[in-house]
Amino acid sequence: MSIDLDQFKQIFFEESFEGLDTMESGLLSMNDGGTDLDVVNDIFRAAHSIKGGSATFGFSALASFTHIMEGLLDEMREGKREADSDVVNILLESVDEMRTLMTAYQDDEEPDVEQMQVLQKKLEKVCGMEPSAPSAAKEEGNEAGEAGEEDNRRLGWQIEFEPHDDLLTTGNDPSLLLSELRDLGDVTLTMDDSALPSFDSMNPEQCYLKWSIKLLEKDSDSVVEEDQITEIFEWVEDECDLQIKGIYPDREKSDRRAGDRREGGAQEDRRANNRRTDSRRPSDKKPTQQATNIRVDTNRIDELIDMVGELVITQSMLGQLGDEFDMSKLVRLREGLEELERNSREIQEAVMRVRMQPISFAFNRFPRMVHDLSQKLGKKVRLELTGEETEMDKTVMEKINDPLVHLVRNSMDHGLEGPEERLAGCKEEEGYVRLKAFHQGGSIVVEVSDDGRGLDREKLFNIAVNKGVIQETDVLTDEQVFMLLFAAGFSTAEKLSDISGRGVGLDVVRRNIESLGGNVSVNSVFGEGTVFTIRLPLTLAVLDGQLLQVDGATYVLPLGSIIESLQMDADAISGLAGDTMVYRLRDEYIPIVSLSNLFATDAGDNEDMAGKLLVIVEWADKHIGLRVDELLSQQQVVIKSLETNYERVTGLSGATILGDGTVSLILDVSSLMDMASKAMECVNKPKLAVANGRRVGE
Repeated sequence: MSIDLDQFKQIFFEESFEGLDTMESGLLSMNDGGTDLDVVNDIFRAAHSIKGGSATFGFSALASFTHIMEGLLDEMREGKREADSDVVNILLESVDEMRTLMTAYQDDEEPDVEQMQVLQKKLEKVCGMEPSAPSAAKEEGNEAGEAGEEDNRRLGWQIEFEPHDDLLTTGNDPSLLLSELRDLGDVTLTMDDSALPSFDSMNPEQCYLKWSIKLLEKDSDSVVEEDQITEIFEWVEDECDLQIKGIYPDREKSDRRAGDRREGGAQEDRRANNRRTDSRRPSDKKPTQQATNIRVDTNRIDELIDMVGELVITQSMLGQLGDEFDMSKLVRLREGLEELERNSREIQEAVMRVRMQPISFAFNRFPRMVHDLSQKLGKKVRLELTGEETEMDKTVMEKINDPLVHLVRNSMDHGLEGPEERLAGCKEEEGYVRLKAFHQGGSIVVEVSDDGRGLDREKLFNIAVNKGVIQETDVLTDEQVFMLLFAAGFSTAEKLSDISGRGVGLDVVRRNIESLGGNVSVNSVFGEGTVFTIRLPLTLAVLDGQLLQVDGATYVLPLGSIIESLQMDADAISGLAGDTMVYRLRDEYIPIVSLSNLFATDAGDNEDMAGKLLVIVEWADKHIGLRVDELLSQQQVVIKSLETNYERVTGLSGATILGDGTVSLILDVSSLMDMASKAMECVNKPKLAVANGRRVGE
């Protein structure tokens, strides 16, 4: 009886990708010149499992390549070879190639084995083995003949770049990406404008063009690696379709003239039918299961099953009461409904816990990135991870990845100094980039910090004046000057970098974070370092809310942001210049935000605040007071996107449907805090305004 192995493939892929992560983290943990046998054994076991599974499913290229890699790992296990930087780097390259091959097999595509052959020869050379025959290539249908060293040399790259429709709306410009390619070699562009509509139906924010790019190396000394190309497109990798494959001389005819080799190689690659797909960009035709799966602790599943059992019992009891109901059973009915409410709430909370994942899933990509960038930049960088066990909603985590990558790359490229500059500044030769996550109130906070140059306040201010972002006469706090980094188009970079430019793209980072209902701030000390702080909601689906009423309308305020509520004392209310009011609470002056004025529901709201309710809320260690008419009940609410169903409204983060079927708007504390920022600045100024016959602070 034959066995259908396809049913086990998905399990193989999931376990193999985890094995590759284990191999990568193990290699990154090795110090130059030292070999931790426990780590090497873990790497070897992961590679051995992948090799065995690949052979079982007929993935011959992956199996043969992993077998050669095992030889190098075996030498390390036996103590014949130390894990120096060269060995670690080639093994990391091999892990990348294994991931590329595995992604192709997972997408039911024929893998491109050209890069695999190059790495295979490197591995054989390190191990002192005789170069193997190109059997793996033949098994995959690529029958390469004997060729000299010159025939094997890559001439360049063929790049297919197709931006998605929304690429322009994220602040990215394809022309800048294409211009960077010209710095690498000789570029020939072919533009496809077949999707361009008529002028009257054109959306100016939509990208309709795509490009076919031939990048040829200028000479034998100007070698262009694939990483140099992918780094240019890295920030837009989720907003485009990108294919990169090598251009080699034609090897099918051994008597081809040397003058025909360049064009022949390009024709051969065109016949390869676009097989090469970057491992970080799975095919759009068949999304991988890796993007939709979520690993859950079995204890949480068992807990959820127990709760469902309790719910079934309660439902059965209520059903029996309904069949035999009379007024004498009213008390039992109420008890049953209370039990039903409790069961429903517990199940809801349990399901939300299923969605929660430790942020280590997001942090795990950075050790490799920091390792590669530090080598490219010639800097010594130590990555510090703190709070990896902090849990957050999986959806939030997926959307925070790109902003974190951009901030880390900026810190490494422009935040940290080189070794010589650090030593001259009386610092350690090795700098650090720190990722820290923790819970604060009803939010999760992620900090990206470094001990580099810090931000030059005067330089930022002058650049902003020259760009017309602010006026020279403007008086700004340090925090406001630093936040200029997030203005659209603002950059402090003196030259374009293929890695980053502090300020370039930070407006997109801010927009992405705010779309999640969060905010980002920056603090810096010149010469000591910079800290970017991101605050996000724990989940995008459900929140614990306090219902409150203003002018007959019901609003929801996130419960975690509330510090306290009180009735205002007339003697504690003071006025600043204009209509700004503050409330003195335990030696702190708290700006009062009137929701009536904010939403224009009652023009006479400021007539008399004495005795009115004030709800003190906190965000980013700052306080404001919301003036409300009445506090109602507390309850969990399901968040509905206001932007998706209507449009973005300042001061609101979404809407929800209450138990009586009415719609209630959810207040955005971060946005309300920004509206009150001017009042907070006035409080901190030495000159105090006079209002109602007395000075604030008296």
